[in-house]
Amino acid sequence: MAQVELYDTTLRDGTQQEGISLSVEDKLKIARKLDDLGIDYIEGGWPGANPKDTEFFEKAKSLELRHAKMVAFGSTRRPNSSADTDPTLKHVLDAETPVVTLVGKTWDMHVTEILGTNLEENLAMISDSIAYLKKHGRTVFLDAEHFFDGFKANPDYAIQCVKAAVDAGADGVVLCDTNGGTLPHEVSAIVTKVREDAPEATLAIHPHNDGDVAVANALAAIMAGATQVQGTINGVGDGCGNANLISIIADLKIKMGVDCVTDEQLGSLAEVSHFVSEIINRTPNPYQPYVGSSAFTHKAGLHASAVAKVAESYQHIAPERVGNTNHILVSELAGRSNVLQKLEEMGITASPEVVQNALESIKQQENKGFQYEGAEASFEMLVRRALPDYQAPFELVDFMVIVEKHRRPTEVTDESVACEATVKVQVDGQVMHTAASGNGPVNAMDTAARKALMEFYPALEVIKLLDYKVRVVDQGTGTEAMVRVLIDSTDGDTTWHTVGCSANIIEASWMALQDSLEWWLLGHEKS
Repeated sequence: MAQVELYDTTLRDGTQQEGISLSVEDKLKIARKLDDLGIDYIEGGWPGANPKDTEFFEKAKSLELRHAKMVAFGSTRRPNSSADTDPTLKHVLDAETPVVTLVGKTWDMHVTEILGTNLEENLAMISDSIAYLKKHGRTVFLDAEHFFDGFKANPDYAIQCVKAAVDAGADGVVLCDTNGGTLPHEVSAIVTKVREDAPEATLAIHPHNDGDVAVANALAAIMAGATQVQGTINGVGDGCGNANLISIIADLKIKMGVDCVTDEQLGSLAEVSHFVSEIINRTPNPYQPYVGSSAFTHKAGLHASAVAKVAESYQHIAPERVGNTNHILVSELAGRSNVLQKLEEMGITASPEVVQNALESIKQQENKGFQYEGAEASFEMLVRRALPDYQAPFELVDFMVIVEKHRRPTEVTDESVACEATVKVQVDGQVMHTAASGNGPVNAMDTAARKALMEFYPALEVIKLLDYKVRVVDQGTGTEAMVRVLIDSTDGDTTWHTVGCSANIIEASWMALQDSLEWWLLGHEKS
């Protein structure tokens, strides 16, 4: 198969997705990361469309890209005007990028109803604009907007648009599934037909994901002869998004034998995906193919056991190839293999009896409402407490939480609800009894517990609670329902997750809190 060029439009098309806004510095950071990944073309935005994009292209001139070429995006000249006076074309030239992509109409309905011009004038707009930019030494791609819908409506005119671009000197024609409603078999047939009718054209594919087949459409086009694929990192983009370049790169390299990136660059896919998610302020999708945290997760005991013996038995690739790892879950579906592999990860050696007891305990606890999939610190504590020589760093003697509602602020507090907790813990035979107030019962209990323990473990001061979630497990029983509490904690370097479950939300919270403090203390010396 011929070499395939990678064209990224995260910085332009990707930012059209609801909720995404990138600063100039954000765009520069992503551009550098895309260059490291081996992307051939980076579409930076639409110069002149807004001050941000104009500033980006000005600063991008100083980017020292090792591989990628920066692309400015614009549109063909306006109807009944000249290319040399068109403001859009002036802006893309002022951006001083080596490559320009121009969007042009190829669907006759868009020409007459949206642009409000005639079919011949649209062909002239395409030709004039491309020729003008070629005269100024640019590599030029025509972004054939709505090409597949246009081809279905009027194939002859859609082909005329492609030929007009090629005759004017276009270096490539990008067939766009702008509305994202075309299916793979249609893409394959249409790309094949365009190659027959316009064999001189170098073709690219730009699919959108509104039919949830953007990646499949991209691969279908490449198999039919397209030599450039356009998409975005993680598939962000207008509406339902663009084709996901992360998946496309992996599919091309691993499945289709297209050497579009190096092995080292392939191994950075997960990092790049998470980097962009962080920049756009989105939680990475755990179920994203190849790079999601759950992409190579095994929950069922049968699967975990098989993977431990032969990795490819339940995995289509080695996760390390794309910078990911296996993840074995423990749950009521777990088998001995799940537990053994998790213990190995934790550096715990346990007897077969302990393993079996831990497995049975997991299933019993999850039947009560516990869930260890997202609370691995609690799972570790469950196993460690089953070890015959385990010594807990502290023991709870008792606790009490008081919640008091005031009709009006008092001298003690200006809050209408006051929360106070008392906690009594024992360490090495010494009992510490403390009290603390908080902005809620869990906060008060957490403060009191750490206040007591810090007499013995001052290092606990660095621990912070990041998140606190409560879920009703069996809603049908109303206020008597079991509740599950999940707590995320951090010491600034490490984040860990714990769970508690009880009909009493305070008790469930204490379970999760106790696991969190005890787990951290096990890894730190008393100080």
